[in-house]
Amino acid sequence: MKRVLTYMYLTCLTLAVISCSEDKIESVGSGTLTGIVYNAVTNEPLADVQISTQPLSSNVLTAADGTFEIEDINEGEYAVQASLAEYTTTFESAVIENNETTNVIFELDKSIANNEAPTIQLVSPADNATDVPLTTDFVWTATDEDDDPLTYTLELRNAATNETTLFEQIQDTTVTVENLQQSTTYFWQVTVDDNINPSVLSNISSFTTVPINSNRFFYVRNEEGNNVIYSGDEPDGDETNQNELRLTASSENSFRPRANSTAGKIAFIRSVGAAYQLFTMNYDGTAVDQITNTIPIAGFRQDELDFTWYDDGARIYYPNFNKLYSVNRDGTGTELIYEAPSGTFITEVDANETNSLIAVKTNNANGYEARIFILDPDTGIEVDVIVENVNGALGGLDYSIDGSQLLYTQDVSGFENGTYRQLDTKLFIYDFDSDTSTEIDTDKPAGTNDLDPRFAPDEGSVIYVNTSNDNVSQRNIYRTVLDDDADNRQLLFTNAFMPDWE
Repeated sequence: MKRVLTYMYLTCLTLAVISCSEDKIESVGSGTLTGIVYNAVTNEPLADVQISTQPLSSNVLTAADGTFEIEDINEGEYAVQASLAEYTTTFESAVIENNETTNVIFELDKSIANNEAPTIQLVSPADNATDVPLTTDFVWTATDEDDDPLTYTLELRNAATNETTLFEQIQDTTVTVENLQQSTTYFWQVTVDDNINPSVLSNISSFTTVPINSNRFFYVRNEEGNNVIYSGDEPDGDETNQNELRLTASSENSFRPRANSTAGKIAFIRSVGAAYQLFTMNYDGTAVDQITNTIPIAGFRQDELDFTWYDDGARIYYPNFNKLYSVNRDGTGTELIYEAPSGTFITEVDANETNSLIAVKTNNANGYEARIFILDPDTGIEVDVIVENVNGALGGLDYSIDGSQLLYTQDVSGFENGTYRQLDTKLFIYDFDSDTSTEIDTDKPAGTNDLDPRFAPDEGSVIYVNTSNDNVSQRNIYRTVLDDDADNRQLLFTNAFMPDWE
């Protein structure tokens, strides 16, 4: 009897234990781990990065877009590891929850263990260079064995004032600097950074800018697809292109310089986005200021547009399609002065301080049906007509100082076509007292055009551009003395156009 009871007791105890064990067993849920791996410097996704976890789960590699996914990971807390050759192994924590997706993001830095620092060498301006333009390109070279992305800092110090200018976060190996001071020594140095190794400094180099000069000629050259403004001096015998000074950078499209000695400024046109705006600068190219904005200079062909100083250099007249505006030298006080008939373009203007009248050239959308007339800006009334009802192109307006004469050009061939090509453009002087026009004999070679004339400051001669009528050949600037029967055609500047003489 006791044995039976004992067996029954053990059986019940066993069943009780089994029942208790079943109550404690719980199912383990699982989730999904996803993520992406980037280069910490370039933000580019990294492929073939090995992804592993602790506690252990599946090992995977990132795809071409840097992403990865591990499915059916047991619930819990994990340390996720991302490792790739030449990069520092990185860990991120992740909590996996049942039927949930957990995302992690890695940013890997390159390991510096085997990474070489970059090298750098200054190129231009050369050490101890002289006569460096006030607008100049600073050029250097850099190499990096690991092809790391490089950034640069240019430090420029004025030796006279100790003023230091920094140009930071540069991606290229060339920087154009404007508004350097004349007759000044500068020191410069470039720092290169690969964002892995300590920054590397170049040697220190020095240079001296061009001396202060009294250049009175201003003109334009085309460089690297942009127009660049220069100044130059009188030729030394037969030597041309004397004492040239580049005033604007080749990275900017700047043209049509117009100097005013009273204001001590050069006004010019510069591309700003899709528009053309008026700017001013000092004679040495410094202190560049934009003076038009909402109403730009505009009309028929930007290379034909012209404007004029007036009111002793306090203001400027300029065209905007069929309207003529006035603006203060500091960019304030924009006013509408005159409006030509609809469909007519005001292309060129020139003012005269003696009688306050404006010479105006208008034309149609093709550049023809041109007229040159004299306008009273106070009344908006035409007071005189110089040329009209002629075929071919007109242009090149320039008043004499006393207002008694007007210089202009006319294509005497009368040719007209869709490209505005001129075949035989010559220089003329209109005399207001006699109401007559006289051709200036410049000994112009056949098949060429004389363009953009300007009176000399003493009005004893004129300068102008001569070029082949093929519309593509080089342009050069010449001078011809007036009232001189001798052959006095003198070459001043080669590969130059849009002259001014102050």
